[in-house]
Amino acid sequence: MKTPMQPSNLVKRYLQAIAAAGEHGRVLDLACGSGRNGIYLVQQGQRVVFSDHEKKKLDEISRLLNKSELTSYWCVDFEEPRVEPLTLGSFSAIIVFRYLHRPLMQAIRQAVQPGGLIIYETFTIDQPRFGRPRNTHFLLQPGELEYVFRGWEVLHSFEGVSVSELSGQQQAVAQLVARKPN
Repeated sequence: MKTPMQPSNLVKRYLQAIAAAGEHGRVLDLACGSGRNGIYLVQQGQRVVFSDHEKKKLDEISRLLNKSELTSYWCVDFEEPRVEPLTLGSFSAIIVFRYLHRPLMQAIRQAVQPGGLIIYETFTIDQPRFGRPRNTHFLLQPGELEYVFRGWEVLHSFEGVSVSELSGQQQAVAQLVARKPN
C-alpha cells in the first residue's frame, strides 16, 4: 500500500498543544482525504476520528493503521442538508485542511470543547492566480477565518502566499490555530 504524505508542518508544530487538548477527548480530522494529518496524530498516541464522505479513503486509512484502537471512522457528507454532524463539545481538537463549507463553521466552533483547539488551513480568494480551486464558494475572504473564530485565543495566524507542502507550488492560504476559551 502507498504510504501517506507527510503531515502538515502546522500539525507538527502544534503537536504539544494538540496532545494537551487531546488528554480530554478525541481529535476530529474533518474532511480528512488521505488522512496524512490524522495518521501522524495517531502515530503520536492521539485518539483520532477520521471523517470524509469517501468510504474508500476511510477504508484505506483503516487498513494502513491496522484498525488501531486509537481511531474511529465517520463516513459523512457534511454538505448534505439533512446531516447534523457535530454535537456540542464533542472534540478536544478539530483539524481542517483544504476544505471550506461555510454552513458548517458554527457547528465546528460549537463542537470543540472549552480549552480545545482548531487548526484550520484552506485557500483564500487570491488562490485563482495560482490554480485550483477557483470557485469563490471554496475560497476564504480576507480575515474570514479569524472572524469566524473571534474571541478564541489565537496561537498562530497567517494569510498570504506560501509554497504548498504537497505540490511545491505557490498557493494563497489562510491558517489559524486557536484555543477555545474555557
